[in-house]
Amino acid sequence: MDNSTRHLVVSILLAVTVFIVGVIGYMIIEHWGVLDAIYMTAITLSTVGYREVNPMSLAGRVFTVVLVIMGVGFVLYVTGALVQFMVEGRVRTLMGRRRLSRNIKRLKNHYIICGYGRIGRVLYRDLKQSPIETVVLEQNMDYVQAMDEDGVLYIHGDATDEDVLVKAGIEQAAGLVAVLGSDADNVFLVLTARQLNPKLHIVARASHARAAAKLKAAGANKVESPYEMGAVRMAQRILRPTVTSFLDLALARQSNEIQMEEIPVSPDSELVDVMLKDSGIRQRFNLILIAIKKADGEMIFNPSFEARLNGGDTVIAVGGVENLRGLDKALNPRPHA
Repeated sequence: MDNSTRHLVVSILLAVTVFIVGVIGYMIIEHWGVLDAIYMTAITLSTVGYREVNPMSLAGRVFTVVLVIMGVGFVLYVTGALVQFMVEGRVRTLMGRRRLSRNIKRLKNHYIICGYGRIGRVLYRDLKQSPIETVVLEQNMDYVQAMDEDGVLYIHGDATDEDVLVKAGIEQAAGLVAVLGSDADNVFLVLTARQLNPKLHIVARASHARAAAKLKAAGANKVESPYEMGAVRMAQRILRPTVTSFLDLALARQSNEIQMEEIPVSPDSELVDVMLKDSGIRQRFNLILIAIKKADGEMIFNPSFEARLNGGDTVIAVGGVENLRGLDKALNPRPHA
């Protein structure tokens, strides 16, 4: 709870306490009933100035004077707390939005996730574990609180709107994921995004098989159906339970035991044009090379010890997290500052 909210809650509790004290005071001093005491306390604290409901003793008049002074003070106090709460809340919101806008403007080679529903939220959480930077576009106000809680860089707006996509940095983005609520919205989104950035890598969700062809025709590089993927995964768990368990372990980023990773090969790497048997990858990093994807798209599974790495290749390896990081540094040397 922030300071302004705490201040407001405390002031309201104190005001209620003063009101209760006033009611009890009139009941004890003047021996009035509950309704008369409540009425007299209300007009006294609000300084309305109506006449007393019953004749009042000297002690009652003194108590009323004290109650008036306290009432005016607490009215001013509560009013100040309300103003502070509204002003600070508005300022905090504006500052938060400006900070988000600044962070989004500096993004390059990032991914834009369009939609923060069930699929979009899971997708964001997985990508958050990687070096890939993301920004989320969501129109539904119901998801704004969830995005704030998750610490998401987001823009509240229609993802199919060109202006919103430009604000998300689509011209500098590496890719876009279309996971809006309907296939029609995703098709329109893909068309718009492809026009704004012809080089963009677009992955789209299709709820129905017939929408996949439309999404690809609109410009999607890859179309996935969560329902088909789920069915295939369930079948694999029945047919190949050990294999799927291994893949779950290898693909889970939170696992510290073993992971499967794809690592691009930089032309500046010392391992370029070196045969695998002479590269020392197996000895230095204790990794297993599953495959090498060549720059032209050819996939070499279980590469031989005489295979060579070239700039633009992608290595798929399995091993411990630290060893994979070591291989990444060897394949992608960073320039010295």
